[in-house]
Amino acid sequence: MLDVPLLIGGQSCPARDGRTFERRNPVTGAVVSRAAAATLEDADAAVAAAQAAFPAWAALAPNERRSRLLRAAEQLQARSAEFIAAAGETGAMANWYGFNVQLAANILREAASMTTQINGEVIPSDVPGSFAMALRQPCGVVLGIAPWNAPVILATRAIAMPLACGNTVVLKASELSPAVHRLIGQVLQEAGLGDGVVNVISNAPEDAPAIVERLIANPAVRRVNFTGSTRVGRIVGELSARHLKPALLELGGKAPLLVLEDADLDAAVQAAAFGAYFNQGQICMSTERLIVDARVAEDFVARLAAKIASLPAGNPEAADSVLGSLVDASAGTRIQGLIDDALEQGATLVAGGQLAGSILQPTLLDGVTDAMRLYREESFGPVAVVLRGAGDEALLRLANDSEFGLSAAIFSRDTGRALALAQRLESGICHINGPTVHDEAQMPFGGVKASGYGSFGGKAAIEQFTQLRWITLQNGPRHYPI
Repeated sequence: MLDVPLLIGGQSCPARDGRTFERRNPVTGAVVSRAAAATLEDADAAVAAAQAAFPAWAALAPNERRSRLLRAAEQLQARSAEFIAAAGETGAMANWYGFNVQLAANILREAASMTTQINGEVIPSDVPGSFAMALRQPCGVVLGIAPWNAPVILATRAIAMPLACGNTVVLKASELSPAVHRLIGQVLQEAGLGDGVVNVISNAPEDAPAIVERLIANPAVRRVNFTGSTRVGRIVGELSARHLKPALLELGGKAPLLVLEDADLDAAVQAAAFGAYFNQGQICMSTERLIVDARVAEDFVARLAAKIASLPAGNPEAADSVLGSLVDASAGTRIQGLIDDALEQGATLVAGGQLAGSILQPTLLDGVTDAMRLYREESFGPVAVVLRGAGDEALLRLANDSEFGLSAAIFSRDTGRALALAQRLESGICHINGPTVHDEAQMPFGGVKASGYGSFGGKAAIEQFTQLRWITLQNGPRHYPI
């Protein structure tokens, strides 16, 4: 069992009232981690520590910030085994956590490369002798709220570019992966960023609303970023707006994968299976809607069903498990309800659907219509549905018939045709002849519609985590009308 203290001002500490909460393995029920349950006063202390550390961190030369972030990247990657050892918090496969560490290290490296790219411009002024500049400067304390599903990637993403831009950070750990999120803070602390530059607090699940509201309301917090469900994202966005704090929100998705009639079906099947079922479909970019031209739909479905048969889900520690567990049994119950609703209204179960506790076999349904909940609701599980259309325009209408707009994919041998469709898809991300699940540290990552607003990643994130200021320098006399 992993003990998880708070990290405030460079120090490991318990909650002020000594309370803790447990996170159990969803498959075995064994306690994986026991974490400090932060109080409201602990939340205040974390922000105060970040505020106290801000002047020195913001004043660092950009190459010094770069070197510290690069050192953190190397140390994080070197401790991959420790992160994998905590995978039991969410029931994920070891290969998923290993990939998480690799991409998270690259996120830190990319952020390090951005420390010298935070620049401004000289703007011509109509005032004689006025030298006008637009400068980007650090904001102050940034609050990052990260989820459990890609815990190393998304928690690192919540803090890397804010740090590169000269801000200090409070990370609110997920209640479902507190040990992993706390370990990220420890790695950054031991890499020598400085006391209070990164602070990590964990909270009991029932305390989350009060803790989040307290953190956002704190006057020292100047920016907020949140990755998670659209339901909670709306709350975070409303709280941030109430306190006039800009927020970057990366929320839910129901990614479509369009298969045109000229597509390489084998390639489309491989991308669909990976996108729909990797990490049990618990990825914001997961492929949930397979929108297939009717002329090739039967062939595509048959090939995908054969692929699914080679992807058994089970205990992540079992040698024959290709896929692991859902985050808990209640997720399985919720998803089963979506499947049952579709089947009761006439959908066909092509593959999977068997649920045992938190283990749900990869599932494919055909004949889904817009009267079924699964047509619109995000399953956030290993479930994909087939939607058929006649021609490109019909496929495009089906793809855009969703409140979400995060990731999408199009398969076609005619790349010009696919690119024209991609520009009309209502999504923040679109991949041609590739899976909906894809991320690179340097790419702008964000969605539209109910999938949120703003972008993480590389240069795109500089705008989110700096304040643009107009500064003038008057050379010589200036004329005034009075």
